Amino acid sequence: MAGILAWFWNERFWLPHNVTWADLKNTDEATFPQAEDLYLACPLAFCIFMIRLVFERFIARPCAMGLKIQTNGPQKAQPNAILEKVFTAITKHPDEKRLEGLSKQLDWDVRTIQRWFRQRRNQEKPSTLARFCESMWRFTFYLYIFTYGVRFLKKTPWLWNTKECWYNYPYQPLTVDIHYYYILELSFYLSLLFSQFTDIRRKDFLIMFLHHVATISLITFSYVNNMARVGTLVMCLHDAADVLIEAAKMANYAKCQILCNLLFAMFAILFISSRLGVYPVWILNTTLFESWEIVGPYPSWWVFNLLLILLQLLHSFWSYLIVKTACRAISKGKVSHYTHAIIRSKFQFVQHLQYL
Repeated sequence: MAGILAWFWNERFWLPHNVTWADLKNTDEATFPQAEDLYLACPLAFCIFMIRLVFERFIARPCAMGLKIQTNGPQKAQPNAILEKVFTAITKHPDEKRLEGLSKQLDWDVRTIQRWFRQRRNQEKPSTLARFCESMWRFTFYLYIFTYGVRFLKKTPWLWNTKECWYNYPYQPLTVDIHYYYILELSFYLSLLFSQFTDIRRKDFLIMFLHHVATISLITFSYVNNMARVGTLVMCLHDAADVLIEAAKMANYAKCQILCNLLFAMFAILFISSRLGVYPVWILNTTLFESWEIVGPYPSWWVFNLLLILLQLLHSFWSYLIVKTACRAISKGKVSHYTHAIIRSKFQFVQHLQYL
């Protein structure tokens, strides 16, 4: 075990040349990020999960009721032991051959069996009320953490001059604001990871699980090797669009379609301008070129930048899909329909990549 830990925490991977972990130990004069600091995120994640339950029950639910959002879920399929066994143990989408076999076995027509499987699949989907409450919780958190990030960062020198992210690196003291920002973000995503196993299981379960794992890994990575300054810039930049997409979802569930379209348009503009404009010009420029000039490359530097470049490619691909789908919606005069489709597909495919 000692050998594995020594290999994992190899200083020549994590830190620049001639820097050791001993150099980054806390002293009376300065405090630096320590890996053990992140242990605090686990109990805090549980607290956030409990706060979410209280919030959804006593704040989000009354708001949803006030907006007359339906409380009932999809129509339930009538109980049938044979079909239930096929659904849970074999397939949720039976082919024609299996449908014909079930039709003969139950003396039901094929169309009735198809309807039963459709209702049974829909039965596992959360109600509109549950989805509204979840979106309201996420909207509230994203709005709070984005507001906090902006208020904190506007007082920092590296917001206005990104070279400050690398001057005297890695001997940059850890401030209370950075520590709070990182621990809160990490705790939130840990709570989402936990809640996946208690929430209604959705078809994007694996995608969202990978998203949370990737987010947690990258937040941890940038904290441990003290790339926290540039990390705060990345987190704040990505939180901005999350606020708008959750607001658009809430408007969609409340059937405020005009507001939904407006919010989605704002989200699309912000997403494309921030991910294709601000991100490469501001973030990639400093992590690739300014850091090379001031600090120089080392193994974890390459890994960090590789992940950020991969993220940029994904930003470009998703922006293309947004523009393509929006143009199709406008040309067909079905903005509301396509807005809902984009929102749904975004959270099934791309949300797991947003926070890398």
